[in-house]
Amino acid sequence: MTHAIAYTCPDVLTEVRGRVGYITLNRPRALNALSLPMIRALAAALLAWREHPQVQAVAVRGMGKEGPFGAFCAGGDIRFFHQAVLRGDGELEDFFTEEYALNHLIHHYPKPYIAFMDGVVMGGGMGISQGAKLRIVTPRSKMAMPETNIGLFPDVGGGWFLARCPAHGGEWLALTSEVVGAGDALALQLADTCFDATRLGEAWEALAALPDFDAARLQAWQQGYTAAAPAASLPLDTIARCFEQPDVLRIVQALEREPGAWAAATVQALRTHSPLMLQVTLELIRRGAAMSLADELRLERDMVRHCFNTRHLDRFMTATETMEGIRALVIDKDRSPKWNPARLEDVTSEMVAGFFVSPWPAHAHPLRALA
Repeated sequence: MTHAIAYTCPDVLTEVRGRVGYITLNRPRALNALSLPMIRALAAALLAWREHPQVQAVAVRGMGKEGPFGAFCAGGDIRFFHQAVLRGDGELEDFFTEEYALNHLIHHYPKPYIAFMDGVVMGGGMGISQGAKLRIVTPRSKMAMPETNIGLFPDVGGGWFLARCPAHGGEWLALTSEVVGAGDALALQLADTCFDATRLGEAWEALAALPDFDAARLQAWQQGYTAAAPAASLPLDTIARCFEQPDVLRIVQALEREPGAWAAATVQALRTHSPLMLQVTLELIRRGAAMSLADELRLERDMVRHCFNTRHLDRFMTATETMEGIRALVIDKDRSPKWNPARLEDVTSEMVAGFFVSPWPAHAHPLRALA
């Protein structure tokens, strides 16, 4: 049996030392944003190591501009999405199919998968870390699911893992696109432990010296590097009260009744995002709460096809909410997207429902093999 990695990419560095398969995302100028070759290299390494008798655990980190750590992964390559749509590139379809399959592989990986979530951890970076056995943050961690900023929805399993955050915190994170630090990530159960950022290299190297990776040894290793996390600051009681409402408009109305600057700023954030995609996002998370991860990822795959090809609203290419959001925030950078509809009050249930209809029969779904 061969354990060679079948697909390699210069932006993903892999090595085996001791009993650890080490992965370093190596695209620091782009904050390690995921390309299709990177996704393929990650999947190939994990599949090769899954059966490798020497490899008992996998550790993943990002390369920063100053060296290892400092940035984990800023998400998917948004400029690629925009260019692929404009040129009719079928690799856009492959990107999402293979990314979601990778997310599923990580969540169900049979060996400990340890994610060093230092620095920026956003979107697709959450997708390759939330399924980890151990999710390590540091005082430098900046975590977000920022997809609603660009008229998309929190994918990469977001509809599943955000649905499982306490106190409707996952819905708050998804709808606002806000960034949280280590303390709030721990409070939202999106991280397991906080390490001292100055000792990450030491912790990384120490893994290779472990003779095995049973729970006790992993726990002892973890305790050797644990540091106090910054205090959590989110008003979880207010979030729970406001974000339990049945739709986004009523969430906004509940926030408008709350005193203080935090609620006002949250309303302002919600009022700047695509009204349609906010309601689609809330519906996804509400559905995701009762779904298996495999079913939820299949649903996301349906939805992302509609985002770039919104047939039920007769909107294609640049006329979609997602392409308009990418144009306004990433391409032209005018930060003035023209959402359609422009107001939450004008979003209808029929507009939302079309995103949840699969374009494929079950036997032909691109993620039909996920279990």
